[in-house]
Amino acid sequence: MSIPAFSSAIALACVAVFLAWPAPIVLSRAAWPARAPARALILWQLIALAGGFSMIGALWLIFDAIFPAHPWLSAIPAAALALYLIAHLVVTVVRFDRQRRRHLQLLLLLSEPDPTRKRTVLLDDSAPVAYCLPRGVGSVTVLSKGLFDALDEDELAAVIAHERAHVEQRHEVLLVAFKAWRSALPWFPIAARAEVEVEALVEMLADDHARRTQPAAVLARAILQVGSVQAEAGTAGRSRQVDRFRRLAG
Repeated sequence: MSIPAFSSAIALACVAVFLAWPAPIVLSRAAWPARAPARALILWQLIALAGGFSMIGALWLIFDAIFPAHPWLSAIPAAALALYLIAHLVVTVVRFDRQRRRHLQLLLLLSEPDPTRKRTVLLDDSAPVAYCLPRGVGSVTVLSKGLFDALDEDELAAVIAHERAHVEQRHEVLLVAFKAWRSALPWFPIAARAEVEVEALVEMLADDHARRTQPAAVLARAILQVGSVQAEAGTAGRSRQVDRFRRLAG
């Protein structure tokens, strides 16, 4: 066994453990991400990428230190882990795309085009519902007729701007990536925490986009009206929900 190589492997493994456990916990409990959600999202991505690469690298170095005469053999466990993570990403993307296609097909049967808004359909539902179905240039904004009864014009405009921000900023790409991480590591509580945090942060980014055209107070009222039924689809933890409304009130 090569002692220097093994020491390097242990050091990289410690980095992987730090990125997989203390770093996400500290970040998820911090207050500053609510003030800078874009920077926080970049940091979450860096943690996820660096954590994955460090786990793969540490595994490779450990086996290389144990079997220095067989470098290709020692690479097998690291390669297996890399393929496992990539496979989960591919499966999650394919599954998401299939669900999106089925949803769109069903939506076209149950809705009608909005005569005054492009790429918008109306559901005959008394509950206030608003969401976007990402599909590249064919993305669709979905509004229920109950939404028009629950919101005034300013609130409705704020909700539509919020939902369309998700599509324009391609938030589904981030969400799918972190869903894949959680799917690959279902026994790992930090993966679930990371997904919840990312979902909350993209909601804040969409809020910021909507606030460019509508007052924050109007957006907050609209979110409360829609969220009272949809409960934000369970996307954000309670602390981040509080942060979200605090930043709209600030």
